[in-house]
Amino acid sequence: MSRKCDLTGRKPMYGRSIQHRHGGNWARRAPKTNRVFRPNVHRHRVYIPELDQWVTLKLSAKAIRIISKKGLLRALRDEGLSLKDVM
Repeated sequence: MSRKCDLTGRKPMYGRSIQHRHGGNWARRAPKTNRVFRPNVHRHRVYIPELDQWVTLKLSAKAIRIISKKGLLRALRDEGLSLKDVM
């Protein structure tokens, strides 16, 4: 399953983890590890009352909040998408 939000387009970001130890001469060479920041993506069924149908989408937590506030069709229109783009 691809970790990408169908509405907002959020996808994994990459960065570094740096250990913050206390004491010693570690500060000159702080240990760094590569890591991944994964979006909070869920499969979610959304009802569209205008079309009287259910749609299953992969949505981030932020997108679920946007849809509950605006509705799916208006949220898609604000993002410049159509229903065919996300299905």
